[in-house]
Amino acid sequence: MSETASQPRRPRVHYGWIAAGLTFVTLLVAAGIRSAPGVMMVPVEAEFGWSRATISFAVSVNLVLYGLMAPFAAAVMDRIGIRRTMALALAVLALGVAATTLMRTPWHMVLLWGIVVGGGSGTIALVLGATVVTRWFDAYRGTVMGLLSAATATGQLIFLPQMAMLVEHWGWREAVLLIAAAAAVFAPVIWLFMRDRPADLGLWPVGATSAPPPAIRAGNPAVAAIVALRDGMRSRDFWLLAGTFFVCGLSTNGLIGTHLISACFDHGIPEVKAAGLLAAMGIFDILGTTASGWLSDRWDSRKLLFWYYGLRGLSLIFLDLAFGPDVFGLWLFAVFYGLDWIATVPPTVKLTTQAFGRERAGVMFGWIFAAHQLGAATAAFAAGVIRTDLGDYWLAFVLSGLACLVAAAMSLMIGRKLGPQPVAEGAAA
Repeated sequence: MSETASQPRRPRVHYGWIAAGLTFVTLLVAAGIRSAPGVMMVPVEAEFGWSRATISFAVSVNLVLYGLMAPFAAAVMDRIGIRRTMALALAVLALGVAATTLMRTPWHMVLLWGIVVGGGSGTIALVLGATVVTRWFDAYRGTVMGLLSAATATGQLIFLPQMAMLVEHWGWREAVLLIAAAAAVFAPVIWLFMRDRPADLGLWPVGATSAPPPAIRAGNPAVAAIVALRDGMRSRDFWLLAGTFFVCGLSTNGLIGTHLISACFDHGIPEVKAAGLLAAMGIFDILGTTASGWLSDRWDSRKLLFWYYGLRGLSLIFLDLAFGPDVFGLWLFAVFYGLDWIATVPPTVKLTTQAFGRERAGVMFGWIFAAHQLGAATAAFAAGVIRTDLGDYWLAFVLSGLACLVAAAMSLMIGRKLGPQPVAEGAAA
C-alpha cells in the first residue's frame, strides 16, 4: 500500500513496536550464538589439544566477518527487504552452528565458526537494529535503539548459563546445538510476521507528523555499500566514530566476551560461575543500554561517550586486581562493566544519523560497526596470543584500558567543525 499525504489510521498498538519486538528476539538469538566461544574455548582446547591462539584465530575471523558484513547487509535490506534478510540469516546460522559439532581440525572451525557463522551473524548485527529504528520510529529512537542494543546482553543472560551447564554435564556439542535450535525455530516466525516498512501496512513511523519520503530501492548492494564507504572516508566524523567504535569492540566482544571465562578458569574459578559473571553483565547491560538510549534522546551524545569510554578504561586497567578467592571484585566489575557494555551504541547511532542523514544512517553505521568488529577481532586474537606467550591476560587488560582512555578523548572531537552546523535530522524526536 502506498503512502498518502493524509494521516493514516492509528492502531491501538502501532506495528512498529511489534517489528521492534521481533528484531529484539532476533538480536537476542544472534547474541547467544556469538557468546558461545566463551564457553567453548576451554573444552575444545582440552578435546583437540588446540592452543588458545589457534581457537582465538577462528573467533577473530568470525568477528571480522561479523563486522564486515554489516554495511553490505544494510544495502541488502534496502534491496530485498528486512524480513527476507533476517529469515535467511537465521537459517544460515542454524546450519552453520549445528555443523560445528562435526569439526575435527582447526580449519574446520575457521570455516564453520569463522566464515559461515561470522557471515550469518553479521547480517543481523546491530545494523539491523539501526535500520529498523530509522524506518519504523520518528519518536523514541534513542530509547528503542537502547533496547535493541540490550538484546545482545539479554542473549548472554539467557543462553550463557544454560550453555555452561550443558558443557559441564554433557559437552560443548550439546551447548551449540541449543543455540542452533533457537535460530532454526525463530526463522519461520520472522518470515510470517516481520514487515519491511510502515508503508507496507498503510502506516507512518511511530511518532511521525508527516509522511516519510518514498522508499528508494537500492541498486547493487555491494556497489551501494562501497559508495557509502568512499563518502564516509572523506568525513572526519566518520573516522572518529569508526575509531571510537573500534575501541568499543576491542574492549567488549573481543576481550571480555571472548576471554573473561578463560581468565577466570586460569584463576581457579569454575566455568559455570564465570559464565554467571557474563550473565550478570547481561542483566545490568539491559539497564545501562536502555538508560543510555533515554539519555541520548536528551543529552549531548559526545559527552556520554566520553564518560562511557573513560570509566570503562579505568575498570579494565584495574581488572587483574579483581581476581581473588572471594570473587567479590569480579562481581563488582560485572555490575559496573555490564552497565557500560553496549551503552555506547545509542549515542553512536545518533551521531551517525546527525552526520550522514536518516536515509544513509543504516549503511554508514554498518561501516562504523565493521570497525567495531575489527577491534573485537584484534583483541580476540591478540589476547589469545598474549595468554599463550605470557601465561596470563594482564597485559591485554591494561592495553585495552589505555585504548579506551584514548577513545574517550576522541569522542569529544566528533561533530566539532568550523562554521554553522546542519540541523540534526530527527532532533525533535
